[in-house]
Order: sequence, then C-alpha cells, then structure tokens
Amino acid sequence: MSIDLEKRRHVAWITINNPGKANILDRETAADLSEAWIEVWEDRNVRAAVITGAGDRHFCAGHNLEALAGMSPDDRERYTMERLVWPPAGTVNGTRVGADGRMGDHFPQIWKPVVAAVNGWAAGAGFYLLLASTDIRIASDRSRYLLAMTSRGAVGAGPGATLLMRQIRYADAMRILLMDEPVTAQEALRVGIVNEVVPHGDLLTRAEKVAERLAAMPPVAVRMMKEFAIRFRDVPTDAAWQVQHLMNSFVTAATTDIDEAKDAFTQKRDANFTGGLRQRGEPFPEMSKDERARFDELLRAQGIRRP
Repeated sequence: MSIDLEKRRHVAWITINNPGKANILDRETAADLSEAWIEVWEDRNVRAAVITGAGDRHFCAGHNLEALAGMSPDDRERYTMERLVWPPAGTVNGTRVGADGRMGDHFPQIWKPVVAAVNGWAAGAGFYLLLASTDIRIASDRSRYLLAMTSRGAVGAGPGATLLMRQIRYADAMRILLMDEPVTAQEALRVGIVNEVVPHGDLLTRAEKVAERLAAMPPVAVRMMKEFAIRFRDVPTDAAWQVQHLMNSFVTAATTDIDEAKDAFTQKRDANFTGGLRQRGEPFPEMSKDERARFDELLRAQGIRRP
C-alpha cells in the first residue's frame, strides 16, 4: 500500500507513503488515496482527518509523468483526445469518481474537516490536492509549492488554477500561475495558501492539536458548515444566507449538540458533543384562538412581532 491510514480516537491520519518516488500520485497511489477518503467519509467515528507525506522532502510531488506502459506516442495522443471527447462513464474529466462526484477520485472535498501537514514539496497535483481537499493547512518551514504548468507549456488538467483563483487575491494568483516559480513557506503564508508555518520538527504535533480541536467540535454542525462554505460560496449573498439560515434551523432542531452546548456552559464544564440525532416527534397541537392570541402577545413583548 502506498497510503497509510491510521485512526487515533476521532482523527484519521492519511500518509502518502512513497518517499522514494517523492510521494507522487501514480495510479496505485491515487487509487489507494481514493479508498482512504471513502473510508474517512464513511466512518462515523472519524470527525477530522490529517493528510501528510512520508519523509522530510515531499508532501506530494504530483502525478507520475512516466508514459503508460506499452503505449506508443500515437497511443497516448489518441488516449488523451478520446478522454477529452468521450470521458468514460463514472468519471469527472476522465478521472474516476471516488468519495466526491464533483472532483473525481484525486481531489475530493469530503464533508469532514481536513488538516494538511505540509512536510515538503507540494508540486503539480500535490499542490492541487492541497487546494482541493484540505481546509486548514499547517506548513513546515521547509515546505515549497509549485503548480508546474505554464513552464511546461500547459494550463493543467487538474483544478489547480481554478481553485487558486478562488482562494487568494488576483495579483498573487497571477504571479504564481504565469511565472510558475517555487513559492516558499513564508510566501505561501503571506498570500493565504496556508494558515501557519511552524518549525519542521513541530509540524505533526501542531497538526494533531488542530485536528483534535476540530474533532471535539459538534460533528454535524462542523460538517454542515463545511458543506455550506463549499457549495454556496459562489452564489449571491442573499441566496447563500437563506440556505445558511435553513441549514442552521435544521442542525439545531435535528441534533442534541445544541442542548449539550447550553448545559456545558451553564454547568461550567467541557462539552461532550456526540452528534446525536433526534427522533421525529408528535406535531405541535393546533392552538385555540385564545392560545394563539397569548402566543402572539408573547412574541410582541419580545420584540419579535410588531405591536
């Protein structure tokens, strides 16, 4: 296996483990990584994940650039064109669908928080992976970042340029996209690619602390907040807010965590969130005319309704 998956309490640790080949996403590694994302998605005991690379040099150096075995240049050219015109069923832009049907199996956005522990080079598809699949990014001071597209005469088949333009300001994105030069850890922090930079030896400890904090949060609220932020970040403000309001009404009514939060606050103790779901109960009884008048007066007294 080129991917190690370890579960510690409520946190899953995904390690791309092929340091001899710079932790590249060859076919085996990409398939194993897809299975790891599905496992993290499906395991209800997992509330957060950390992804990193084995060794001290590479987080992930991108795709395997070696030619497919047994294929001539003409075969590769035909394959590239057919994949563009007739992508196989069950794929996104020719890439197999894994945990997330929108981004293929390489770059899913699962509805659980993912922390990146960037231990070295994130290049090509490794950079795409960082932009697509991670939410909070902790970087080693040794880490480096490179899209490796325009300098090779390409725009990129993966979502790197698309995501970069949505995550950082225009001027910084264009410098990275057009000049295609390595970005240092400190520069990645300045432009907003990563959240923080730590000494290399402290990387995993800091990532674990962040992941444990996420895992201690109300799991349903966290997962719905992430889904809201991803699905509705590009819609008009009033429409996004309407969805946010509906999602908030649902999560506070459907789970027990809001009660636990209130109890923990009043009892001055740490909360123990479980993500427990409420059963559907009996409908509200119909109010009599007097009961309706009393309730309306209560709302007016609270300033919820006009006098």
